[in-house]
Amino acid sequence: MPEFLPAAILAPSSISSGPAIAFNVMGSFWGLSATLVMFREQGILRRFHVTPVTATDMLASSLLANFVLTLPTISVELFLARVIFHVPSLGDLLSLVVLVTVGTVSFGSLGLVVASITNTMQETQVLNQLIWLPLIFLSGATFPLAYLPRSIQHFGLFLPATYLVTGLQSALYQSLPVWKLYIQILALASWAVLTFFVSAQLFRWEPEAKIPRSAKLWALATALPFFLLGVWENNRGDILQQAQAAFHSLEQPAKSDQSAPPGPPAKTSSPPAETSK
Repeated sequence: MPEFLPAAILAPSSISSGPAIAFNVMGSFWGLSATLVMFREQGILRRFHVTPVTATDMLASSLLANFVLTLPTISVELFLARVIFHVPSLGDLLSLVVLVTVGTVSFGSLGLVVASITNTMQETQVLNQLIWLPLIFLSGATFPLAYLPRSIQHFGLFLPATYLVTGLQSALYQSLPVWKLYIQILALASWAVLTFFVSAQLFRWEPEAKIPRSAKLWALATALPFFLLGVWENNRGDILQQAQAAFHSLEQPAKSDQSAPPGPPAKTSSPPAETSK
């Protein structure tokens, strides 16, 4: 094992399945934002506008379609983790289903907000990239949160991806029930409601309709739940302690395996000595 990586990062365990599933759940916002902006630029949304379909109907159907398309990917990941990579347990399946559902809807709603405040596909891609990089590198999705510097750990408590990753790790690795993950679930659920409401207010059917800069301030309101939760968690520290406990519990067995003394050498039978005649 390379010395520059901790044993817990490379250890084949269900704790690694949490970030892998989180990547697919978080990727919902990227696909939805790009698709809606493309539909608006090509005039496809204009055709829906002449039907009795409201903005809420359009956005809700997009979230439902995205959720249905995400489920097969996650099912394949869990199958490979259990059969190919021999993950001993998939944890609490009810907690897993709830977190995947709430996470897909919440991050999909973030994509709806991005599509509502951007005017072109180029602008959408730039904004998606600016959002995506902190989500994957500062939340524990790429490296365990407990392995990051302390300043990054405290900053990660302000990111929604942190609560998704820690929730999935706790459900898969520690088999925590739903009621013990209420902070992550309620945070993502309230964020989903707020982002969906903002996206419905800013939604545009016509490509010629440009959103004013003042209206873009509505998008900043979607960060309010996790700003308040981040302040509270930095003082209380439950989520951070949960991530550190999962990290160290996986790191200790790996270190003990490395420090175990080698077994006795195998006995080899030597040929009998020749007797002199």
